[in-house]
Amino acid sequence: MSPPTDFASLGSLPALTDADVALYQAAGFGHSAGLGSHPAVLVIDVQYRTTGRERVPIEQAMREYPTACGHRGWDAVDNIAQLLAAARASGTPVLFPHVAVKTDTTSGGFRLKSPTLASGDHAAYEFVAEAAPIDGEPLIAKDHPSAFFATSLISQLVARGVDTLILTGATTSGCVRATAVDAFSLGFRVAVVADAVFDRLSIVHEVSLFDIAAKYGDLLSTPVATDYLRGESR
Repeated sequence: MSPPTDFASLGSLPALTDADVALYQAAGFGHSAGLGSHPAVLVIDVQYRTTGRERVPIEQAMREYPTACGHRGWDAVDNIAQLLAAARASGTPVLFPHVAVKTDTTSGGFRLKSPTLASGDHAAYEFVAEAAPIDGEPLIAKDHPSAFFATSLISQLVARGVDTLILTGATTSGCVRATAVDAFSLGFRVAVVADAVFDRLSIVHEVSLFDIAAKYGDLLSTPVATDYLRGESR
């Protein structure tokens, strides 16, 4: 399958001009790499600390958890739920890289850029119910942005014969992008479901998608990704 990479259409950002997009295209960036035949879905950091517990605007969600994205996260969660249903029905592996509990600003052996990333509230780290793992789906606790760094993820994927990663979750500019870059570097085909990832600011989200589409993977919509997971296009 060679899904369209929605590269040029992301050039309508305030921070990017048509000339900027043309420069990338002239350099040969933005072409679809295509997907393989043995995918896995990664649900990255879909925890209440990244959404909040209520479907409210980001400013309100942040009163509960400063790292919450509010409606921007919940809109993506609805699409992730659809992808999970398709993956599980087809027997596609689903894995859950997630933020390990951090109780201080040096948790995991590194200094956090923001003290708000550390929280002793274990409830904040619970998986969002609508996109939570079921029995048998691996949980990959991580202390760093990439789901690959100092985790068992690569071994889990190799054991399952995975050649393609479908990325969902949060945040687009942080853990999703870091995971996409490492997945590409490790030889996996990479797709990010553009409406199933989220971030705090629209411009950060969209520029990150632009960068991923330019260099590291394909962008899919939820309907296209769902068809792929069902085996209808591979």
